[in-house]
Amino acid sequence: MGRITGPVCRLCRRDGLKLFLKGNRCDTPKCAFDRRPTPPGVVQKRRPKPTDYGLRLREKQKVKHYYGVLERQFRTYFNRAEKGSGNTGETLMSLLERRLDNVVHRIGFAASRAAARQMVAHGHITVNGRRVDVPSYLVRAGDLIRIKNRTKSLQLAHASLAEFRRDLPDFVSRSEDGVPEARVDRLPAPDDVSIPVQTNLIIELCSK
Repeated sequence: MGRITGPVCRLCRRDGLKLFLKGNRCDTPKCAFDRRPTPPGVVQKRRPKPTDYGLRLREKQKVKHYYGVLERQFRTYFNRAEKGSGNTGETLMSLLERRLDNVVHRIGFAASRAAARQMVAHGHITVNGRRVDVPSYLVRAGDLIRIKNRTKSLQLAHASLAEFRRDLPDFVSRSEDGVPEARVDRLPAPDDVSIPVQTNLIIELCSK
């Protein structure tokens, strides 16, 4: 289930939800999900009604696919959210939104989270003037995320910004004067999460 096959993730078709795993292509009429939102196969058979466990598991898998995290990473985020003082579901989604690869994608420096993850790992991104090559790095309020001032890094960022079509999230502000950079104005809130998710189902599954 964690593997992406063909031009669009099977999970997207099964759940009837875009996960934007193909970057800017998902915003165009070429998006495979829009052309055919049903699962692959010549004959579309009626699928059995999912069980309560199946619904909870599907919601968790959807979030894992969207942010590109593995089971161990997801469990680490959940345990941290569970130990916090606030709402576990909201804290969990805030932690995932704070991942550096997610923020780099959402501010437009990379077309997809996979591209953003590679961009960070290859050292194209600095945080507060220091190179950070860990995609799971959690940004904090006040952090300045900047493209490294070298030709290859700038080419990657400018190419992505030229095709950027989505709204900039409210918790960051971006400047494209000179070397592109963005500042984290505050920590992500529930309204900043760009994927519709029922966190209560995930909490029920992971709490057992």
